[in-house]
Amino acid sequence: MKTEPTTAKTSYPFYPDEKVALFIDGANLYGAAKALEFDIDYRLLLRWVAERSHLVRAFYYTALLEDAEYSPLRPLVDWLDYNGFTMVTKAVREVGEGATRRKTKAHFDVDLTVDALELADQIDHAVIFSGDGDFSKLVAALQRKGVRVTAVGTIQSNPPMMSDELRRQADHFIDLANLARFIRREGRELAQQDGNELRPAKIAT
Repeated sequence: MKTEPTTAKTSYPFYPDEKVALFIDGANLYGAAKALEFDIDYRLLLRWVAERSHLVRAFYYTALLEDAEYSPLRPLVDWLDYNGFTMVTKAVREVGEGATRRKTKAHFDVDLTVDALELADQIDHAVIFSGDGDFSKLVAALQRKGVRVTAVGTIQSNPPMMSDELRRQADHFIDLANLARFIRREGRELAQQDGNELRPAKIAT
């Protein structure tokens, strides 16, 4: 039987003794936070989850521009890699010439799905940070394996950045707007976030 969460935490679907894994669709989460006009402090995000559960893994999926001398995402990717996140990256290319140049898309649906299903037997709760309705089938598959699933996105942006199908399929939904007060980055440079590392626990094998 699960230990009941403390009164202060009853509005969030976490239990102290359950094993939790995070699956973060980086582009989707960035877009949702930008729509809500705040920046995420990922150290605070890990801490917020770890204080409410037994955090065992945090995956972060993002694309990087291939052959670019500098990517604005590189400092974030490097920081996350050193501070408890399992990074899954793909290179995107620019194709075409001049005004017709465009970036190819990097899709992470398969990567995230495979990682979640491989970990399903070792966790109690999967938290998917994405509003992409394509993940609704993954959620159903995890639920059949006995894993509770929480979807994190927002319906408070205009337009909403959460698929109704995904929201209905998940066991729980957390609006990112309601997390802002816990995970907002308050004017600090990314490089200053590396004071006390907070790493998810490793799953015993």
